[in-house]
Amino acid sequence: MHRNLYPATAPKIVNVPVVIVMVGLPARGKSFISRKLARYLNWIGVSTKVFSLGDYRRRMLEGSQFDHSFFDPNNPNGMNIREECAKLVLADIVEWLKDKGKVAIFDATNSTRKRRETIIEKCQSYECRVMFLESVVDDPVIVKSNVMAVKISSPDYKGVQPEQACEDFLARIEHYEQAYEPLCMAKDRHVSYLKIINGGKQFVANKIEGYLESRIVYYMMNIHITPKAIYLTRHGESEYNLKGRIGGDSDLSHRGRLYGEKLAEFMAEQKLQDFRVWTSEFKRTIQTTEHIKGVSTEKWAALNEIDAGVCEGMTYEEIQENFPEDFAKRDEDKFHYRYRRGESYEDLVARLEPVIMELERQHNVLVVCHQAVGRCLLAYFLDKNYEELPYIKVPLHSVLKLTTEAYGCKIEQFDLHIPAVNTHRQKPEDVSVSRDSAHALQTVPAHE
Repeated sequence: MHRNLYPATAPKIVNVPVVIVMVGLPARGKSFISRKLARYLNWIGVSTKVFSLGDYRRRMLEGSQFDHSFFDPNNPNGMNIREECAKLVLADIVEWLKDKGKVAIFDATNSTRKRRETIIEKCQSYECRVMFLESVVDDPVIVKSNVMAVKISSPDYKGVQPEQACEDFLARIEHYEQAYEPLCMAKDRHVSYLKIINGGKQFVANKIEGYLESRIVYYMMNIHITPKAIYLTRHGESEYNLKGRIGGDSDLSHRGRLYGEKLAEFMAEQKLQDFRVWTSEFKRTIQTTEHIKGVSTEKWAALNEIDAGVCEGMTYEEIQENFPEDFAKRDEDKFHYRYRRGESYEDLVARLEPVIMELERQHNVLVVCHQAVGRCLLAYFLDKNYEELPYIKVPLHSVLKLTTEAYGCKIEQFDLHIPAVNTHRQKPEDVSVSRDSAHALQTVPAHE
């Protein structure tokens, strides 16, 4: 039986599958938006997949070299191949949604009203709702940047000199402009759509219905489709870290304070403009940032470490001794397991959504957080599923720099060379061993 990546982290969503159809000329950031949106929806528990028409075209004509004439609307052979690829994409979208999906994203130009009407007809025949996302960019600086950053490295131009590739791609855009019919209220009042203008400087929404579509609009209105960097680190080593205890609100150890000094030096070397620092409400994150001067610092309750409930302040050995059944259940499904009177990773993902939204709006932010929180944030940026999330390594005394790119996120790790204990616990290879050992121990009931 299929399960969503992050089930039940949000209010119940109606069961009608949704097809998000990208619209727009080439080099308008459609693929960037598609993958970013898919990553977000998967993170909040909505099973989502991107279907790129370009991938289908390249597979159909494997080994062929494309030049701009293939995309000329007056080239019947090129038009027929592109339409056949669109049919294949739609067929695969329908099959995927019938099998296990909730949202499919059709990444293509879909620039004519005829194509869009065909998509609506096909999807509605299978009881799938259609929502269009159109990226409109009339700023030549943004277009040129997109062409240079994305299309020069496209598989279509493998082995082609950058100058030649750029010239050919600009000619391709001119072909699409001949047939492009943008969404408008006069002719498309009956369809659900969101127009994103110049990377989010303006939006036009029409017939947005239901929880899921509203959630998509909310997300799209909070993101920037331009590259940026976010710095992420755990607090310095704490006194509880030295004792192997989880949770709590302990002070930093001596080495943890040294890390705070090194972190301040490292961030100063980055020479960032409009730099901001976010911490949790716990002492160990606040103390870690004490040496960073002249910077706006904000405390977020949402960045507090996962609440371990009755297990707060215990070592893992003490948890296994006092709550063996819980210990085994957590090993079996660490993402969904909720500490007694505490939280699960699933709860933490829901709690961190406002942080993600605000991070998408910001530039040059240092987030000083905790191990479980860091895992959830990294899972969003690196597109990790719920099984991987609780085991992502977030070492002490290292800074992770996350830079958004056209098709994902680049991560760089900087070890600031202050020794610290290793708090990472590996995923058990055989959870049945954990459960068998748990049964051999006496269960101590949780306090009510």
